[in-house]
Amino acid sequence: MTAITINLDHIIQLTNDQFYQLCQNNPDIKFECNSQGELIIVPPTEGETGNLELSNK
Repeated sequence: MTAITINLDHIIQLTNDQFYQLCQNNPDIKFECNSQGELIIVPPTEGETGNLELSNK
């Protein structure tokens, strides 16, 4: 899956506290915020990633 980027620039500028609260209220979704203020919804990693990490140890 591909990450979804949402530009909220003309609607709202999330403070750090608001971004933290958004993440706390949606624990099943991984959010990131870039330096341009865009909100990025990251798809969950699949079992393949975990297997790669495990094999590198």
